[in-house]
Amino acid sequence: MVDKGLILLVEDEPEIAQILDAYLVRDGFRTVRAADGETALTHHSVLSPDLVLLDVRIPRLDGFEVLARIRRESNTPTIMVTALAEDLDRLAGLRLGADDYVVKPFNPQEVVARVNAVLRRTRNGAGATVLRFENVEVDLDAHAAFVENSGKRQSLPLTLSEFRILAHMIRRPTHAFDRADILDACLPDSDALARTVDTHVANLRRKLEDLGACGFFSAVRGVGYRFVEPR
Repeated sequence: MVDKGLILLVEDEPEIAQILDAYLVRDGFRTVRAADGETALTHHSVLSPDLVLLDVRIPRLDGFEVLARIRRESNTPTIMVTALAEDLDRLAGLRLGADDYVVKPFNPQEVVARVNAVLRRTRNGAGATVLRFENVEVDLDAHAAFVENSGKRQSLPLTLSEFRILAHMIRRPTHAFDRADILDACLPDSDALARTVDTHVANLRRKLEDLGACGFFSAVRGVGYRFVEPR
């Protein structure tokens, strides 16, 4: 069977977790489970799942807090699971960054269908290819980047190399990338030295600051750069 990716299943009710796990595996996914919010964040950090299926009412840290922390570090697709009307109101009323939600009681086949649909929308080359962090947006299809500041959405003028570096690093905003990794990922056909990355990053930082987006592309001593400092 084709490996369709790793799903982080965050659910504290064992029976529900077991059922969802079985349906996801049968559909071709690999799974890892977490029964509380802190374990979920640890698994997310270490394993980099393709999607998180996240129950709202879990111990230690609830699903909303887990989602908020995930969004500070990555754009991992996330589907929220809830049974309470007040959670639905909150999901509808706030821009929490969830890609979809399902309501208990649910048909597990529907949940698997939602997982497949979200992954189709969010994976490169299939559906939506817009990456966002705070007020910075990268549209991979349009090959364009934008900064929103004081209610204005302004285009970020980038070279091809600068665009590739921004798109590469915004996917994992707090990850420390070394210069060689950035060079391999973004300039694979170039004969440039790793130190060339310094020039591109400096230009990116300046262009972002010119549009009011400050605090990005910080240096990591002895390593390279990260898009934003962990908070």
